[in-house]
Amino acid sequence: MESVLVVRHVCFEDLGTLGVVFTERGLPVRCVEAGVDDLAAEDACGPALLVVLGAPIGAGDDDRYPWLGAEVDLLRARLHAGRPTLGICLGAQLMARALGARVYPGPASEIGWSPLALTEAGRGSALAPLDGALTSMLHWHGDTFDLPDGATLLAGTPLCRHQAFAWGASALGLQCHPEVDAARFERWLIGHAVELAQAAVSPADLRADTRRHGAVLARQARAAFGRWLDQVGL
Repeated sequence: MESVLVVRHVCFEDLGTLGVVFTERGLPVRCVEAGVDDLAAEDACGPALLVVLGAPIGAGDDDRYPWLGAEVDLLRARLHAGRPTLGICLGAQLMARALGARVYPGPASEIGWSPLALTEAGRGSALAPLDGALTSMLHWHGDTFDLPDGATLLAGTPLCRHQAFAWGASALGLQCHPEVDAARFERWLIGHAVELAQAAVSPADLRADTRRHGAVLARQARAAFGRWLDQVGL
């Protein structure tokens, strides 16, 4: 049985520093490309862990990207089987959708670095190392979601109340990007050039903030992901 199955949507939004954590733990990774590989053919419950990464599309854009339905079906089957699942950005939004929650445009795009505010549950969770008193956080999204029934809210920001949630004992959704690797961040600036221009966000400012905060976030994210993998038995 393979250890980690990763669903990736765009090449530059990859595992980032989370990949280092998997390597250190000896967890083999297989990556499939959404929209290219057949997600309907994947065994939802086979991998020890499913990771669904981010993308600059909407979780409900089935009319434009018809393969999203198969991705949601994969997540729904896995989540209801209680198998370890991690969603980042779009991945968290797709988890929310798979659990019956609404995904919709937020009040404004949230692009840039700002600290998370952990809830009481968040401070007692594996995400404790990501508290805003310890590290800043990269945000890059325009949509948000309602909290799924039965989920526990772990973190938020003033602009986006639902930044992280747990569902059951082994599912974690993160709207933000703790996995970002500062050494490869220039790929994000290139890949999202049109979005940055439309949002009037300065690549130079993002680049400088990533240099300022990236190393600390990498250290804290490594601790948080390690704690969560311990919790789910990996």
